Amino acid sequence: MALTFDRKKLVVAEVAEVASKAYSAVGVEYRGLTVSQVTELRVKAREQGVYLRVVKNTLAKRALEGTEYECMSDALRGPLILAFSMDDLGSAARLMKDATKEMSQLEVQFVSLGGELLPASALERVASLPTREEALAQLMATMQAPVTKLARTFNEVPGKLVRTVAAIRDQKEAA
Repeated sequence: MALTFDRKKLVVAEVAEVASKAYSAVGVEYRGLTVSQVTELRVKAREQGVYLRVVKNTLAKRALEGTEYECMSDALRGPLILAFSMDDLGSAARLMKDATKEMSQLEVQFVSLGGELLPASALERVASLPTREEALAQLMATMQAPVTKLARTFNEVPGKLVRTVAAIRDQKEAA
């Protein structure tokens, strides 16, 4: 069923709004997937905070104009699913990495991160980026380390004094 002009404008506006808020994007060719497989992929995407959309390439080019994903315009060829990470940098890449293992028909075409178009081989690196919670935990551990070391150092002074006094006591008892 063909899209009406008004419906096309809505699709372009929706994708443009998502692209303006997304952290990263992945373009995947879905040729050969069944409807149930695409539906399963959409369910997983929703669970992981990924916006997934099958959109005509001409509409996608219009939607991406003026966003940091405008660099993807030249790579939009063939039937593509566009996946935008809405929660953290690597969520779309992790979803597509897992999906390509389960569905051999999926073929990653490109990854876009920070206004830069990356080849499909960069999917592994982007997928390995930490989630927001993991990044915060790493940051907190880094910030906590000097304080912990300082507390240990302060605690060591009286401990060393106690050990020295105990050694002198033991030495006098032995003599």
